[in-house]
Amino acid sequence: MTEQPPPEEDLPTARELELGEAGASPAPRLLVPPGNEPLAMLARRGFQATVAPLDLPFPADVSGARAERLVERLGHYAFRLFLRGAILRHGSFTPMEATRYLEEAGATAFAEDLVALDLATREADGRYLLRHPTASFGGTLEWYVAHELRGRFGFDVAAGVKFHAPDVGGDLDVVGAAEGRLVYLEMKSSPPKHLAADEVGAFFRRVRALRPHVSVFVMDTALRLSDKVLPLLQAELSTQPAPPPRRIVREVWALTPHLYVVNARQDLMGNIGLALAEGFRALAPPAP
Repeated sequence: MTEQPPPEEDLPTARELELGEAGASPAPRLLVPPGNEPLAMLARRGFQATVAPLDLPFPADVSGARAERLVERLGHYAFRLFLRGAILRHGSFTPMEATRYLEEAGATAFAEDLVALDLATREADGRYLLRHPTASFGGTLEWYVAHELRGRFGFDVAAGVKFHAPDVGGDLDVVGAAEGRLVYLEMKSSPPKHLAADEVGAFFRRVRALRPHVSVFVMDTALRLSDKVLPLLQAELSTQPAPPPRRIVREVWALTPHLYVVNARQDLMGNIGLALAEGFRALAPPAP
């Protein structure tokens, strides 16, 4: 039903309009943080995004050689699994309590890595304790991927971005800008069995509101994506029945020329790089 305009006699007069506007407070002047192209691109799309502190098991300002050592260890899938397990203990832990996938020697070596990186301390009875307890591994994964996008691919990045889009929930885990293109990466640090349809629906709402040039749905798992993850994503595509996904290599899939899904098999960042390369090529002019 079309809403009818109010009768003309109920409309404010020109003087009333001017008086009302003259008495109003000035609109706030919201500035984009200097040197952050992803946030500037969001502002140009009408979003006043803000960056929230990531929930990390180390100081957010870690830098230099220590940051590089940490990134090097996080590049190892087994270490990420171990750190995730240590975080989920929410207190002191033995090396074997933090993993179901390593022998004792390997688990102890990773626990000692945490000590060497100043992420944990040794406790009594062979136990360890994280120096900076966190709720989950998600913030660490976002930090790692953002760091590598900047260092390995030259993106300007922001992580943990509060979207503030009307009727669109959730954060933008990682956004990056390069070559005048905006990319958005959704990070999932839990196994596929924990992925719910409402999470996937929320991801698509963010993509449709933001309209990035390339989106990548990232699952930090070595498990197959075709069993559950791909069907959930395909069900949310605008085109139904959804076209079959295209395998690029391993578990790197294209759902559309602008939407990709990857897992961590062999190399998480390598897989993300492959997806971004496919997306950027899809945006390029036709080959001669």
